[in-house]
Amino acid sequence: MIAAAQAGADVVDGAIDAMSGMTSQPSLGAIVSNMKGSGIDTGLDPAQLAPINTYWENVRSLYAPFESGQLSGSSDVYEHEIPGGQYTNLLFQSKQLGLTEKWPEIKKKYAQANIILGDIPKVTPSSKVVGDLAQFMVAQNLEPADVLEQAETLALPDSVVNFLRGDIGIPPGGFPEPLRTKVLKARGLDPVEGRPGAFLGSYDFDKEREALQSKYGKSYIGEKDLLSYALYPDVFTQWKEFESVYGDVEVLPSHLFLNPMNIGQEIELCLGPGKSKSIKLVSISDVNEDGTRMILFEVNGEQTYMSVTDNSAQTEGTVRQKAGAPGTVGSPMPGVIVGVKVKPGDIVEVGDTVATLSAMKMETSIPATSSGTVTHVTVNVGDKVEGDDLLVEIEESISIAN
Repeated sequence: MIAAAQAGADVVDGAIDAMSGMTSQPSLGAIVSNMKGSGIDTGLDPAQLAPINTYWENVRSLYAPFESGQLSGSSDVYEHEIPGGQYTNLLFQSKQLGLTEKWPEIKKKYAQANIILGDIPKVTPSSKVVGDLAQFMVAQNLEPADVLEQAETLALPDSVVNFLRGDIGIPPGGFPEPLRTKVLKARGLDPVEGRPGAFLGSYDFDKEREALQSKYGKSYIGEKDLLSYALYPDVFTQWKEFESVYGDVEVLPSHLFLNPMNIGQEIELCLGPGKSKSIKLVSISDVNEDGTRMILFEVNGEQTYMSVTDNSAQTEGTVRQKAGAPGTVGSPMPGVIVGVKVKPGDIVEVGDTVATLSAMKMETSIPATSSGTVTHVTVNVGDKVEGDDLLVEIEESISIAN
């Protein structure tokens, strides 16, 4: 950055010291101090930066559980070309998918996935396409040749299918063939020609506002909510569902939202100007058979009981059957079922979507492995599954030649 400034750049990029380094921008304090008194002095006062840096040091400490775990820089970026912002995201996601020990392989597969997709510019959202394919290849133990050979039947991440369709535009070098043709043909999709945005229909904001207000109430839907829904309908809907259960969590300070209270701990919660409550956690019962616990609080000195579901409780359950037999459809990797598209009795063709899996921002449509009648669906929306867990059973169609 300093060399760029010395070469005549009008603007260079830095990050406050507490948030700098590794995959982030270089230290702003270091840039300011290095240039002080020179012909390109920034004019910033290090003494004024110090309290800002202290603030962000404290904020960052609250989010320690969400740190990627990266402890140093890594020069192998010249080999895999993972953008800085995505590097830490991928590292965190890999841990959530149970692929921590395979991180070196994920970086290797990222480079391979990039070539498979045509050596594309890796910026949002195209970088996510490459990352999703890389993690998929690791989870499925696939080599580049396997992706091309099995393109018609692989449960490729939706982001990869959408990219090949042309939903985020045409890459500078064009689409990789015959991969694109194989993927789209197997799924019955037509390619998007030209700029995707040029084909978008008009959005009726008034109609959608009325629908949202009818569902959630007029007082709960403003312009921000309407725009959020227009841009990210699924995310907005999930947020409203969360809000309906937990209420307005914006009133909670970060440390209280991220870390549970300890028994005996008392806090003062500000709910608005002149409105506050003293809350003390008195006791937590053992987990019940249905996964709930009874929580006893004292709110302004009065005892209040609350029943909550403990999602972290380890309850005994049956081990899911694994797929593999003819007519069975299994999960391609660990994740959460976010959509079930079939029910017993439905007729499906090879490649039809039977379920949708979400694994840390990566959504995958899982195709039927054979044509026939659905006889059994073993999962519901919200179920957590492991790789190869049985999702759907299909009784294969039998054709009799005359």
